[in-house]
Amino acid sequence: MKLRYILLFLTPALLLASGGNEAGGTDIVPRAINFIIFASILYYLLADHAKAAYKGRIAGIADRLDSIQLKVKESIAAKESALAKVEEAKATAKALVESSKKEAQLLASKVASDTDTELKNLDRAFKEKTDIEKRKMTRSVVSSVLDEMFEKDSVSLDKEELVKIVTKKVA
Repeated sequence: MKLRYILLFLTPALLLASGGNEAGGTDIVPRAINFIIFASILYYLLADHAKAAYKGRIAGIADRLDSIQLKVKESIAAKESALAKVEEAKATAKALVESSKKEAQLLASKVASDTDTELKNLDRAFKEKTDIEKRKMTRSVVSSVLDEMFEKDSVSLDKEELVKIVTKKVA
C-alpha cells in the first residue's frame, strides 16, 4: 500500500523533471521543488519507522546495560560469598590443626603413661622373679650345705656354728 503512495507522489516529480530546456532557461527551480516534495514524502513515510527503530535501539541498549549491571552485581555477590567461604575454610582448617595438635599431645601423653606403667610392671615382675630365684638359690645352698654336713659324720657342729656357716654361704 505504501508503494502506491510512493509511486503516486513520484509521478509529478518524474513529469516535471523531464524536459526543462524547452523554455530556454535552467530547470533548477522545478528540480528543487521536486526534491523538496520527494524529501517531504520520504520524511512522512519513514519518520515514524526511523523514530521507532531509534527508540527500539535505545531500549535494547538500556536493557543490555541493565542485564550487564545485574550480572556485575551477581558476580560481586558471588565473589564476596566465595571470599567468605575461603575465610570460613581457613578458620576451620586452623581449628582442625589446633585440635589435631591437642589430640597428638594427648596421644603422646597416653603412650608415655602406658609405657611408664608397662615399665613399672616389668620392673616389679623382674624384682619378684629375682626374689624367687634368690629364695631358690638360698634353699639349694642350704640344702647342699646340710647334705654335705650330714654326709660327713666326722664333723660335728653346734647349732650356732651351723647357722654361721649357712649364713656365710648364703651371703
